[in-house]
Amino acid sequence: MTSSFAYLIRTESPIGRLELTSDGESITSLSIERKGHLPFEEHPERSTPVLVEAARQLDEYFAGTRRDFDLPVRPVGTDFQRAVWDRLDSLGWGEYTSYGELGNDIGKPGSARAIGGAVGSNPIPIIIGCHRVLSSNGRITGYSGGEGIPTKLWLLAHEGITLAA
Repeated sequence: MTSSFAYLIRTESPIGRLELTSDGESITSLSIERKGHLPFEEHPERSTPVLVEAARQLDEYFAGTRRDFDLPVRPVGTDFQRAVWDRLDSLGWGEYTSYGELGNDIGKPGSARAIGGAVGSNPIPIIIGCHRVLSSNGRITGYSGGEGIPTKLWLLAHEGITLAA
C-alpha cells in the first residue's frame, strides 16, 4: 500500500479501528486494524467531507441501518483488478459469489486463482465487498483484512450470510 494520499481519518468499528484515505474527492483505501496496528498510524489525521461521510456510512453499516454504500471510490489497480472490484461492488448486502463465478462474470473463466489475487488486493474492503467471495463449495479460503478469517466471518454473519459447517 502506498502512502500517497492527501487525507486520512480513523474510526472505531466492531471489527477494530478503520483507517480511510482519500484524494479529496474519492475514497482511495480502507484498512482494518491488524494486531493493534494500522498502515498509516504514524500519519496525523487530516479530514475531508468525503471521509466524514464514509465514516458516517460505515457507522450505519455496522449498526445494521445501511445496506448499500453511496460513496465515490477510486481504487488503484490493473484493468483486471478493477474489473473484479467493479463486479464485487455490484454485490449487495447479503449476496455472495465464488471465485469461479467472478471469473465467468468478467469474461475470464478458469481464472479463479488470479481472481483470488485481485480480491485479496482490494484496497477498499467492506465498501467494495470482497468479504462476499467464497470458494465454489461455500468455504472461506481467506481474508486479507483485519484479523483474517474471523473478520470475514463477522462481516458475513452481520449481513446474514450463513455458511454450512
